[in-house]
Amino acid sequence: MGGLSLLLLPAMFAAPAAQEPPPVLAQARTPEGRAILLRLQFRRGLSVEGKALPRAFLARGADTSGWVSFEALSPEGKRWSLAALFPQDQWRQGEVRHRVSHPEVESVWTLAALFTGHGQNYDRLMAENPELPEKLREGDLWRIPRSLLSADLGGPGRAPDRSQPEDALDDEARVAAYRALLSFSEDGLGKYAAYRLRKGEALYSSVVIRYTDRVDPKGVSELADLIARRSGIDDVRSIQPGQLIKIPLAYLADPFQTEGSSELAEEREIRAEVRRTVRVDAGPKLKGVCIVLDAGHGGVDPGARANGIWESDFVYDISMRVRRLLEQETDAQVSSTIRYPGLGFRNREEIRTPSRAAEILTTPPFAVDGESPSAVSVHLRWVLSNDLFASFRKAHGDAQKTLFLSFHADSLHPSARGSMIYVPGAALVPSSFGLGGRSMGNVAEGKRSGRVTFSGKEKLQGEARSRQFSEALLKALEQDRIPIHANRPIRNVIHRSGGKWVPAVIRYSTGATKVLIEVANLTNEEDAANLRDPGFRERYAGAVVDAIRAYYRK
Repeated sequence: MGGLSLLLLPAMFAAPAAQEPPPVLAQARTPEGRAILLRLQFRRGLSVEGKALPRAFLARGADTSGWVSFEALSPEGKRWSLAALFPQDQWRQGEVRHRVSHPEVESVWTLAALFTGHGQNYDRLMAENPELPEKLREGDLWRIPRSLLSADLGGPGRAPDRSQPEDALDDEARVAAYRALLSFSEDGLGKYAAYRLRKGEALYSSVVIRYTDRVDPKGVSELADLIARRSGIDDVRSIQPGQLIKIPLAYLADPFQTEGSSELAEEREIRAEVRRTVRVDAGPKLKGVCIVLDAGHGGVDPGARANGIWESDFVYDISMRVRRLLEQETDAQVSSTIRYPGLGFRNREEIRTPSRAAEILTTPPFAVDGESPSAVSVHLRWVLSNDLFASFRKAHGDAQKTLFLSFHADSLHPSARGSMIYVPGAALVPSSFGLGGRSMGNVAEGKRSGRVTFSGKEKLQGEARSRQFSEALLKALEQDRIPIHANRPIRNVIHRSGGKWVPAVIRYSTGATKVLIEVANLTNEEDAANLRDPGFRERYAGAVVDAIRAYYRK
C-alpha cells in the first residue's frame, strides 16, 4: 500500500442535499501511475473514479462508466482506496489505527461500513474506543481491531449480531418472549422493569426501541441516556452482557406493562380478537377485493430525507409497481390516492431528483403545492379512500374485502433497519370524527365521506384484521430476504415529541384492513442503498402482492 501520492482537492460541486457538507475529493495514483479521484460523501461513503481503475481493483461485473462504489471494489481495490484516502492510518498486524482527517463527512457509521463491512457494527466499534466521543473530531485516533475488520481487509468478517431466538416467532409469540425477559421491582426512585442485557445487544436498540415504542433518533437517544442514569451506567458504550437495566414503568410500551394494568388488558383483548377473527377468502385472483394504494407525501413535500434519497418518489415508485402487478395478475379493483402528473401511474428505473408536482385524486384533483396546510393533503387521502370503499360497498361489494395500504419510508435511529408496519391501535381510534370545511379542500368526496364513526367492535376488528395482514406481509418479505425491523416490526402506536398517536390515514380509514408500511429507514445506510435500487423496489412490490394473496386465502 506504499508508493501513493495524495493531493486533497477542494469540493467541486455543491452538497447534494440541504444541510449536508460537500464531499471530500482526493487524488491518488494507482500502482501503474494513473491519477484517479476518490470521493468521500456524508452518509454515502466512499466511491472511486472508474475510468482508469485497474481490473484487479474491481469486483466482477462492476460498472466503470462513472463513480465506482466501495462495495463494487475487489479486496485489493478496497485496501488501496482506504490507504489512498486516509494516508495517516496505521495498518498493523493486529489492528488498524484510523486518524480522523475529515470529521465533517466521516462518522462512526461510515468507519464501520468501510472497515468492518457493516455500518451496523458501529456499536462494537464505539465499544472498542470508549474514551472517544461519538461525534468525530479531527485528529482522533480510532482503533479498529482485526477481529472487527471485514474479510476483504484481512479480518474474520463478522456480520452485525442482530439475531436472537425470538426472531423466528410470530408477532404475538415474540412479544410474549420479550415480556418473559422482564422482571418487575422497585427502589428509592420508584417502580421499574428490570432487563439483563444479552451478548450482542445495545441499550438503544434492544431496550429502548424494543420495550418503549420509541424509534425516532432524538427520542431514542434521550431515553437511552435517562435509562442509563436510572441504571447507574456512566457510559452507554461500555455496557457488558448481564448488566441490569432499569426501565421506568412510565416509559414501557403497553404489551410490557404490569399485570392488572389497563394497558396490558387492552393488549390481551386485541390478541384474543386476532385469534377469533376468521380470514376472508378471495382466491388467488383476488376477485371482489377493493384495494386503495397510498404513497406518502409528494409534491412540495418530499418527506424524510437522508443518505442522499428522499421518501416521496421512492415510495411512490413502489406503490406504482404494486398497482401494475395487481392490475396485470389479479382481478382486484385497484385505486390510488395520489398521482404525479408528469409521470402518471408508471414506475421508474432511475430517480434523480424530487418530483415537484403531485395531486390527490379527488373531485376536482387537489394539488399538493403548499397553498393549503399539509394536513389537508393527509386528510384527503383517507377521505378519498373511504369514498371509494363506500362506492364499492354500495355496488354490493363485500365490506370485509376492502384493503388500504399506505407506503412510507421513515427517518429513525440509525440502529433500526428494515420494514416496520403500523396498524390502527383500537384504543387510539375515535368513536367519531368529522372534518371542518377548511380541512376538506372543497372536494366532492369531502362532503360525502368527511365524517366517520366506529363502534367498539369495529375498532377491535380494524386492528385485528390489520395485524393479520401485517403477519402475512412479514412472511412475504422474509421469503424474499427483504430486511425486517428487529424486535417488534408490527406496532399500533407512534411515540414522538411527548405524545402518542396513530397516523391519520389509518386512524380514520373505513377499510376493513388498513396498514401504514414503513418500507425502510432512510438514516440506515444499508436501507437507503436498497431503496435506491430499482431491483429492490420491484422485489418489494412483488412481496406486497404475494402478501395480499396470502391474506385473502383461508
